[in-house]
Amino acid sequence: MPNKPGQPTKYEGKMLKAVAVLCRLGAIDKEIAEALDVTETTINNWKLAHPEFFETIKTNKDVIDDRVEASLLERACGYEHPETKFFCDKGEIITAETTKHYPPDTAAAFIWLKNRRPNKWRDKLEIVGNMDISIIDPDDEPPEDND
Repeated sequence: MPNKPGQPTKYEGKMLKAVAVLCRLGAIDKEIAEALDVTETTINNWKLAHPEFFETIKTNKDVIDDRVEASLLERACGYEHPETKFFCDKGEIITAETTKHYPPDTAAAFIWLKNRRPNKWRDKLEIVGNMDISIIDPDDEPPEDND
């Protein structure tokens, strides 16, 4: 239950470890608040009042964001990794070392480019210039040709 004005804070330095884990798992502020049984407003107030709380959230959210960014880049460009394949031949287990290939993913590339080069890749293009548009009513008589 959220604190009422004037009540002692629920903030404790020992919660930083749990907050760090939540952030590394991808939790957003609302989910952190729910886990700590406070409101999102309280989380925002704690960020202002306790620099170590703010740094814990920022640093650990950066860790997972960096990981996702690296994964997105690998997906966008394609990648490969070593892989052990297992086969069974007449009851005997055989292993073979191979390289697993993942082709580039156009959706991942598009996400990357939209965010890294929005002037070239955003969904909406801006057209600069003036255009004179006339709307013609199909019921109107066509203008007479005076040639």
